[in-house]
Amino acid sequence: MNLAILMKTARNVVLEINDEGVYETKCQYDIFVNEEYRCSTNKVVTSLYELWPDTEYLIQVKKEGETLADITFRTDYEFVTLDVTKFGAKGDGIQDDTTFIQAAIMACPKESRVYFPKGTYKVTSIFLKSDIRIEFAKGAMLSADTEREHFPKFQGLIESFDETEEYNLGTWEGNPLVMYSGIITGVNVENVLIYGQGIIEGNASRENWWFNEKVMRGAFRPRLFFINHCKNVVVQGLLFRNSPAWTIHPYFSQNIGFYDVAVENPADSPNTDGLDPESCENVDIVGVRFTLGDDCVAIKSGKIYMGRKHKKPSTNITIRQCLMENGHGAVTIGSEMAGGVNHVFVKDCIFRRTDRGLRIKTRRGRGKDAILDEIVFENIKMEQVMTPFVVNAFYFCDPDGRTEYVQSKETYPVDERTPLIKSLAFRHITCEDCHVAAAYFYGLPEKKIEYIEMKDINVTYAQNPQKDVPAMMNGIEPCSKLGIYANNIEKMVIENVRITGQEGEAMTLLHIDDPQIQ
Repeated sequence: MNLAILMKTARNVVLEINDEGVYETKCQYDIFVNEEYRCSTNKVVTSLYELWPDTEYLIQVKKEGETLADITFRTDYEFVTLDVTKFGAKGDGIQDDTTFIQAAIMACPKESRVYFPKGTYKVTSIFLKSDIRIEFAKGAMLSADTEREHFPKFQGLIESFDETEEYNLGTWEGNPLVMYSGIITGVNVENVLIYGQGIIEGNASRENWWFNEKVMRGAFRPRLFFINHCKNVVVQGLLFRNSPAWTIHPYFSQNIGFYDVAVENPADSPNTDGLDPESCENVDIVGVRFTLGDDCVAIKSGKIYMGRKHKKPSTNITIRQCLMENGHGAVTIGSEMAGGVNHVFVKDCIFRRTDRGLRIKTRRGRGKDAILDEIVFENIKMEQVMTPFVVNAFYFCDPDGRTEYVQSKETYPVDERTPLIKSLAFRHITCEDCHVAAAYFYGLPEKKIEYIEMKDINVTYAQNPQKDVPAMMNGIEPCSKLGIYANNIEKMVIENVRITGQEGEAMTLLHIDDPQIQ
């Protein structure tokens, strides 16, 4: 066993207990802090709270009294704590506490924390500043207002004085459009730490934000957590739930970490993706639990305008020790990815009851900068996933999504509108009780998928598999137990891949339309 510290503050620490378990440890362990029992855990990523600043600690992991691993560390220095209730916040769920909380944030000096004791704090938007630490105690809830007119509006594009540049604040599904500010919002801030055992509650429902959700009313729906052009931001421990739209949305930001966080949205909630890094660099998503109705993690880089103008890919993204349940896709790339996505590493995760495991969504028109490369999945367990692997270069999004240009399977000229998928690798993956297909890969005929690797993969189908379409594209009939469908791929490496039915019968690779198979 190996014990490591993922992050620490003046008041808490996040541990990684590596006993080769995936999301959950192989057995339950007892955690001791300075020789005293603190708690028991069965999670690989485990958080400890209520520590003292600038203090030495010994952490021991024990089973039946035997110490299996230990680690020592010193908590960070803390200057002062500012309790939001001392600034006038009541935490009674009735008074609007926004102004009082904002005052505490703005008054907080460096190396200090803003503290939310137990209570329900009604707010609209809370704005972050640089060099801030915010802690939510157990039982503390940030409860969002649902009246649209109470929220600030972020314009999509604001023209500069000399009319040569522009300032982008608002965004909606990859386009620079007017949006309501997030419940927690940061713009051009750095060195931010938000952590604790509290809840960020969006209060969204069919009576407010989710009513007639495709229509912009005043502005597009807010996120629970939105940061724009920020650096060095860490979110830890919190539960985000009932988001009006995408739940956590880092936008054109870098050096971002999410540790031991949970995201919960109803299965029928519209566009409530869990965590959507968009044109972001160096993102860690570790020990996060998702249960929702849309994509769990959706990596993006803008639609046509933002991708072509800024050419800012999402890159160096690590997702590991996560549990992803019930969504459309566990890890999705696109479809708003005109700036490209590369160097994505997904490891040691569980996908459970999602429609798809990996889901790549692209199409003609995304552009020559829409390059996907170095996407790697390793040591993944999938349970009751409809189709584990989907790569779709004919995704029928946007008003022109079903036009002949987007949907035609004929070869078109390669031009500035043509996207590219380069390298995808899937290794050491188990998929149980699948339904529709093991894998569905369909590239563009004029710009084939360059390379797909599948090694050490075991897929079994459910006893009574459901029929469905494996990918959202025109001309695809519902099916079940499809095997592997691969079209328009330059090279595939298939090694130790086994696909069987519930009774053990071997399933054939149904269609591979390319001789370049190893």
